Amino acid sequence: MARASIALNRFGLGGRPGDTPGADPARWVLGQLDRYEARPAAIAALAPSSRIAGELTEYLREVRMLQREKRRNAAPQPEMETEPAMRGSAMQSEAQDKADDPVAQARRFARLQGRDHYAGAVSARALVALNSPAPFVERLVHFWANHFAVSADKLTMVGLAGSLEFEAVRPHVLGKFGDMLHAVERHPAMLIYLDQAQSVGPNSPFGQAGGRRGQKAGLNENLAREIFELHTLGVRTGYSQADVTEFARAMTGWTVAGLGRGRGPAYAGDEGQVGSFVFAPRLHEPGTRTILGRNWAQQGEAQAASVLDMLAAHPATAKHIATKLARHFAGDEPPSALVGRLEMAFLKSGGDLPTVYRALVEAPECWVAQPVKFKSPWEWTISALRGLGAQQLPPMAMNGLMTQLGQPVWKPGSPAGWDDVAASWAGPDAVMRRVEAAERLAQRTRDTVDARQRAAELFPDALSESTTQSIARAESPGQGVALMLVAPEFMRR
Repeated sequence: MARASIALNRFGLGGRPGDTPGADPARWVLGQLDRYEARPAAIAALAPSSRIAGELTEYLREVRMLQREKRRNAAPQPEMETEPAMRGSAMQSEAQDKADDPVAQARRFARLQGRDHYAGAVSARALVALNSPAPFVERLVHFWANHFAVSADKLTMVGLAGSLEFEAVRPHVLGKFGDMLHAVERHPAMLIYLDQAQSVGPNSPFGQAGGRRGQKAGLNENLAREIFELHTLGVRTGYSQADVTEFARAMTGWTVAGLGRGRGPAYAGDEGQVGSFVFAPRLHEPGTRTILGRNWAQQGEAQAASVLDMLAAHPATAKHIATKLARHFAGDEPPSALVGRLEMAFLKSGGDLPTVYRALVEAPECWVAQPVKFKSPWEWTISALRGLGAQQLPPMAMNGLMTQLGQPVWKPGSPAGWDDVAASWAGPDAVMRRVEAAERLAQRTRDTVDARQRAAELFPDALSESTTQSIARAESPGQGVALMLVAPEFMRR
């Protein structure tokens, strides 16, 4: 790979017709830091998370009402013979039962959220990736969204998943890591996905009141554990189960307004704008916490916030982030020297992300001529569409295509996000799916693209002789495009 091709494909999202990194590709990449738009029109037009979470709150309220109604109507009724004249009313009753079934309600809610919010958010993400003048920064947005992964696989997350990327990652991708960390952990999508929104301190006023009624308050440790393991320090970095539990206690009260039950929100103090982050003091576990060998005596929301500040600047966090960035840009087995330099850039700058990105772009390990990464399905799809000059998408195109290729957007299946190594994406079946997708994409070009000229443009001074000959021998322009999209140069970066 020539440096111009590396700039387009390893640092960017694939070249577009007319893209020219110029004589200094590294400078061209870094110049994109000044061209990034945090809130482009396609994303600004979407519903905010507060509205989507508000719809979720209303849905949960309706389900609870249905459940209460069904319990009230569950008393045994005297058996009666069904007369022919009564069969019509019986059928109507059965239809009503289905309408009032919480499971049926859940399916309807998921369909509406998928149609009204999820599909539109996926399309907006793809449109921005196709048209952005700062593809290097867009790649970093996708990197951080996967680092702080949530999944639309959960019913409550179908409409919310994309909003975390748009509202918590995009505004901070060129800022401080600590600011992004705080924004992510306070975002309704993260609080709901990892069950923090309903975590209650056992000795909090709300927990004690429930105990007197025979209701056991639930402390949830999911978010605290994933902050340690995935978002900051990384696995096996010296924290204990006791640290997780103590951090979970410190985070009690971090919730989403309106998700409480009955008169609970008023008592808990979480009656803010429905669907937004709020600190509910009556859910908070009182007392000093001991976390990672330090005492945290702060009161209320400030207690967990102070722990986040510490974690954002921790040396283990610097190493964890440096390792993941190095893996993403320099190979599945990240060079230790590069990891060390990124780690130092992170620590010396206080987690200033552009400082870390500059160290990344200046690193010779990121400019080696040999391809170092196998593209994920998302990377391959975006680079294919950019390479074909696409600027618009059919409404459901990305949603269906990414599902077919095995990487549905914002559905990684776990808080760890999608794997960033070739072994997860380079299997024979996965490659065959790309071949099939390439053929369909080529058909859409209607033989208007000369793959010989386009491939040379997208991979300047980087096409192998075998790829050049393969495209030249194609029986039609469309076949030439399909062969270009599945060539080794297009699969790797």
